[in-house]
Amino acid sequence: MADYEPTHHQTHHQTIPKETALQALNTIIQLHFEKTLEKKRAIDLQKKELHKLFQLFFIFLGLIFMAQAQSTRLQCRHCWAPITLLSLSHLIFYVSVAQTLRCINGFKYQRRCHKLTLGLATEKLREMKLRINNGEFVDGFGEEGEFEIHYQEPPESYFAKFKRNWALHFGFLILIYAFMVSSSVVLLCF
Repeated sequence: MADYEPTHHQTHHQTIPKETALQALNTIIQLHFEKTLEKKRAIDLQKKELHKLFQLFFIFLGLIFMAQAQSTRLQCRHCWAPITLLSLSHLIFYVSVAQTLRCINGFKYQRRCHKLTLGLATEKLREMKLRINNGEFVDGFGEEGEFEIHYQEPPESYFAKFKRNWALHFGFLILIYAFMVSSSVVLLCF
């Protein structure tokens, strides 16, 4: 251990060939472009699923409403049965919508991150090509970090959009629940 002498590393700037740097940036751009499209397809698929859930739920509510309107046996003292059925079905539907919205919002967040990173990489590529055209990089690029692209995330204010979306969906669902319960009471008791 006495013979150990720390070696001092000299940092010398190793140039990176411009073709390598440009190819790396193009690869980053291609990757984030494909990821953006992939997340868009996933969002569209989840939105279709959400619309299908709403359609099935409204058909179910229509059947319940029609059954109450046409029933001669249901009376006011039986109004707890349809209200319990409506409450359970709304609860199940709320959980399904919440899960679907969570997936949609997650995909939207990931897509936004990829779009921001794609934008940064595209801007960096444009800047590098401009500098190459101006003759700044004849042999190559000096620093590896000069064309490094970090994964970008949106600001905290981006999440407010998701909260508004949740509030709108669940406000609408609560309104439908209140309408169905009150219409059940009116149909059976008045």
